[in-house]
Amino acid sequence: MLTASTLTLALLATAGIFKTCTAEDITDDTYFYGQSPPVYPSPKGTGTGKWAAAFEKAAALVAQMTLDEKSNLTYGASGIPNSCSGNIPAVERLGFPGLCLTDAGNGVRGTDFVSSFPSGLHAGASWNKNLVYRRAVAMGGEFKTKGVNVALGPVVGPIGRISTGGRNWEGFSNDPYLAGSLVYESVRGVQEQGVTACTKHFIGNEQETNRNPTVNAEGQRVESGSSNMDDKTLHELYLWPFQDALHAGTGSIMCSYNRLNNSYACGNSKILNGVLKTELGFNGFVVSDWFAQHGGYSTALAGLDMVMPDAGVFWGANLTAAINNGSLPESRLDDMATRIIATWYHMNQDTDFPEPGVGMPASLFAPHKIVNAKKPSTKQILLDGAIEGHVLVKNTNNALPLKSPKLLSLYGYSAKAPDRNRPEAGLSSWALGWESGDVNQVLPGFYGTYVERVISQIAVNGTIISGGGSGANSPAYINAPFDALQERAYQDDSNILWDFDTVNSTSGVDAASDACLVFINAMASEGIDRSGLHDDFSDALVNNIADQCNNTIVVIHNAGVRLVDQFIDHPNVTAVVFAHLPGQDSGRALVSLLYGDTTFSGKLPYSVPKNESDFGAIYSQILPQTPYNIFPQDNFTEGVYIDYKAFDAQNITPRYEFGFGLSYTTFGYSALKISTINGVSRATYPSGAILQGGATDLWDVLVTVSARIENTGDVSGAEVAQLYLGIPGAPVRQLRGFEKVGLEPGASTTVTFDLTRRDLSVWDVEAQKWQLQSGTYNVYVGASSRILPLSGTLTI
Repeated sequence: MLTASTLTLALLATAGIFKTCTAEDITDDTYFYGQSPPVYPSPKGTGTGKWAAAFEKAAALVAQMTLDEKSNLTYGASGIPNSCSGNIPAVERLGFPGLCLTDAGNGVRGTDFVSSFPSGLHAGASWNKNLVYRRAVAMGGEFKTKGVNVALGPVVGPIGRISTGGRNWEGFSNDPYLAGSLVYESVRGVQEQGVTACTKHFIGNEQETNRNPTVNAEGQRVESGSSNMDDKTLHELYLWPFQDALHAGTGSIMCSYNRLNNSYACGNSKILNGVLKTELGFNGFVVSDWFAQHGGYSTALAGLDMVMPDAGVFWGANLTAAINNGSLPESRLDDMATRIIATWYHMNQDTDFPEPGVGMPASLFAPHKIVNAKKPSTKQILLDGAIEGHVLVKNTNNALPLKSPKLLSLYGYSAKAPDRNRPEAGLSSWALGWESGDVNQVLPGFYGTYVERVISQIAVNGTIISGGGSGANSPAYINAPFDALQERAYQDDSNILWDFDTVNSTSGVDAASDACLVFINAMASEGIDRSGLHDDFSDALVNNIADQCNNTIVVIHNAGVRLVDQFIDHPNVTAVVFAHLPGQDSGRALVSLLYGDTTFSGKLPYSVPKNESDFGAIYSQILPQTPYNIFPQDNFTEGVYIDYKAFDAQNITPRYEFGFGLSYTTFGYSALKISTINGVSRATYPSGAILQGGATDLWDVLVTVSARIENTGDVSGAEVAQLYLGIPGAPVRQLRGFEKVGLEPGASTTVTFDLTRRDLSVWDVEAQKWQLQSGTYNVYVGASSRILPLSGTLTI
């Protein structure tokens, strides 16, 4: 989503890929009716659990509103003088000041005096729940200072089904347990600051291609692609992290652009009324992604509560007309308004909140009040977050840490800061996080047009600290690797040579170089999917430098999976770092790691295969094909088998497995202990009351697993101990626990993993409940999904 003031038409449709319609093509949507079952009526929010007081106050306030005042709460207003992505108008006579909704999940976007936090994928690579919570607290504080009532994030959809997905970088991981654990901490941290977290995009929005309608060469409307998945896949993979966000108390859910089983997600009564508001007991409000509404009062009946960025052609006067003519019960509008106002009360925004949008000036070019959202306490969080999301995957002969080098030679376009970091009008490089690349590549995806062109995989004009699109953020500064390395050279009285032009993917190397550092990147963005997972220019650059330098260290800033097999076995490539998207302290964090001031502790939140073909049919986006050129179809027939679960099932050995990452020290594992908890029901199905997040006993701890972790090396470091379960009738291994612990040399500690009923269950499509399995579960504990020195069993 983007600022409403930027777009005056429904321009946020992604680039549509289409063929000419043929005689065999289905041209009538009625062909698909019933594939997503209808669920009506939309459940009335009652304020369960901690929401009770907020609902009581909200119901009283809404009861005093006129029909128009209630309707005005349900769609974005134009003409409000700020740059919020969306606004809900005030009801001044009743003391409601309105709402500012603004991007995004990685920090405040599109304004000044805010911070650029590490992106979701970078936070995922930290595997550090406490750090992600601290990140969320700091971000929430900046949103609040700026007068943002609703932060449009965090992201757990897309989860990252396809490796080339343009927005995978906004989320934490393509593993539902890791993503769910971190989104829980994110929602908790943001909302403790009094800011509503809007968890998105619900659900199945796994590619940018054909995410929104477009028009083909024959003038026919091509609908958004449909993500077609069965109920088991929905619950065990795509819904899992959303359920964690709901359990954490998320106040808002953003429905997505795509169709789900051939019903638009923002008008899908099964997913909104049936799953979200009934099964999972959601108390808050559902807001559309920007321009993602494709129906009138029917979408309100289906469970949509708020539409953005404005009423469009469907709501506003047409919604009140539907009430007046009896098509829409006024009780449904009351529920919509009550959910919105209750969320405002629940976050205590009625008593302790700035004026909506106070720090979001309509134009940064005009004189405006400075509202500085940055805090001194955030500095360490930004740096720690940047450090811990780096993952070391190769370190031959202890090439790292650097050992008092006298001369470093630097190469590659991703070492330096972009040439520009300043506000620009409209859909600009600055607004969309494309300072180092060509924003024109992705603009067709924002303007709802398709242009046949080659999309570069890299941002060639400088380092990247985030991906592109509405999930980008606005850095207070950019400390690039080159900046930090020059400062270190000054401190150490050492020398640096560099060539960032590297014409024809090569350069000369001073033979006296202690090491050669090659900086490359892999860019991704909202609006378009990636065109590949490695590029020839960058691979050739690495190999050409390595041919001349026997200590070549490769640093990759990657907004998603990046293959390395074109150079990984080169004997002179001694170290490889996945640097991900570190935010504004990128260089400072990297240099602390390269020189051993801090130790690598990140782990991959995805797998890195050897070849694109290892991903199979879900390597890249699905394109329209006959007979579905008008209604593109994407069938999720792989079920839950993506990433490491697929590689395990197909006996594919990745280059670097999920959960892998090296350190400057080593760790030993011992003393596995598996204990069942007495006095807790082991009935096949949960029977607890439904509160937000689902049946309350899904969160009961049934089993604990513990293990001893020892630092067996010579330096202090942090290890991520990981627990995987082999559930009867499910994938051979699934992540079900992780803990990050810091240890001094020779020290040891015991880590404990709590396994809940949900962790131990599979989804029963007949009973429509989580089913605890009878039988033997395999338990594995170790350093990655394939380095699992401890194993045992438990029986239920």
